[in-house]
Amino acid sequence: MDAATLAPLLHRIRACERCRSVLPHAPRPVLQASVSARILIAGQAPGRRVHASGLPFDDPSGERLRAWMGIGRDRFYDAARIAIAPMAFCYPGTGKSGDLPPRPECAPAWRQPLLSAMPQIGLTLVIGRYAQAWHLPEAPATVTECVRAWRQGWPQQLPLPHPSPRNQRWLRRNPWFEAEVLPALRSRVAELLDCL
Repeated sequence: MDAATLAPLLHRIRACERCRSVLPHAPRPVLQASVSARILIAGQAPGRRVHASGLPFDDPSGERLRAWMGIGRDRFYDAARIAIAPMAFCYPGTGKSGDLPPRPECAPAWRQPLLSAMPQIGLTLVIGRYAQAWHLPEAPATVTECVRAWRQGWPQQLPLPHPSPRNQRWLRRNPWFEAEVLPALRSRVAELLDCL
């Protein structure tokens, strides 16, 4: 697939209104993609702040994710290098304990065509349980177990906990993540991005 073929797909995704009747706000699909992208960030769904700005990971979670990857905003938002495609492209709303799960209509409709349009992906960061269930169906059932088994798909896939500030407790309880996983992640990101 080339950029001329990907452009109509992105246009259709950005115009999607499949979930209009069940979303708390008008649909606003948020993603970043190109045929030359080397890294795919597969998250859950945009949060309230991202819905407002239209820029993926434009929040404290994004700040932490960029720090984990060892890159700044300029490289992170360079679609020629990094694709950002959550499991659902629109903000699903807020529940009792945070954002609601990604809407289930989105991934079956758009995920496979979008992934097929990005043949240069060398690393997929699989963030959170919803993305892990889709991208790593044979992986352990919990986020902790899945991330602990990070070498299973390495260096093509890397399961990560959500970089949300709400996950401070998880990070404190799992110091091996910062000691083992993050240095490998930064090295792989640098390797892939320096190829361009």
